[in-house]
Amino acid sequence: MFKQSCKKWIFLTCLAAGSLSAAESVGVVNFADCVTNSKVGQEEQARFDGMKKQLGTHLEQTEKEMNDLASKLNDPEYLDGLSPEAEKDLKEKIARLNEEFSRYQNQYYQVLNQANMKVVQLISSKVNAASELIAKDKKLTLVLHKDVCFFYSSPLDITVDVIAHMDKAYEQEKKEADKAR
Repeated sequence: MFKQSCKKWIFLTCLAAGSLSAAESVGVVNFADCVTNSKVGQEEQARFDGMKKQLGTHLEQTEKEMNDLASKLNDPEYLDGLSPEAEKDLKEKIARLNEEFSRYQNQYYQVLNQANMKVVQLISSKVNAASELIAKDKKLTLVLHKDVCFFYSSPLDITVDVIAHMDKAYEQEKKEADKAR
C-alpha cells in the first residue's frame, strides 16, 4: 500500500511541477490485460479452471448423493419400508455426508484461493520483469499499474509491449523446458 502511495505521489508531483519530460518518462500497465491476453496468463487460467473443475466434480458428486438420500428420507412410502434402525442409519449417513460436503467445500475454497494467489504472484513477477525491460528500452523512469491512475493518456500505456515481452519470454522458457526433457 505504501509503495502504491509513493508511486502516486511521485507521478502527481511530476505532473504538478509541469515537467512534461518527466510525465513522458512514465509508463502505465493494465495488469488485468496482462493476465487475460498473455500466453502465460492464459495457460495459468486454463490450469486454474481445470483444478476448479476437478475439485468441483467431487463436490457435486457428494452433494448429489446427499440430495438422493434426503429425498428418500422425505419419501413416506420409502420410510414405511424401512426398519427404525435403517431409518436411523440413513439419517446418520446424511449427517456424515453433510459434514463431508462442508469440509470439501471449505477445502475447495482454500485450495482455489491459494492457487489464485500463486497465479497472481507468478504473473505479477512476469509483468514486473517485462515492465522493467520495457522501461529500460523506452527510457522510462516510472511504470505504474493502471489502477493507481485516475487518468492517463493512451501513449503512456505500455501494456501491449509488456504482453509481447511476456509472450516472448514464455516461448523461450517453453523451448528450454522441452530441451531439458
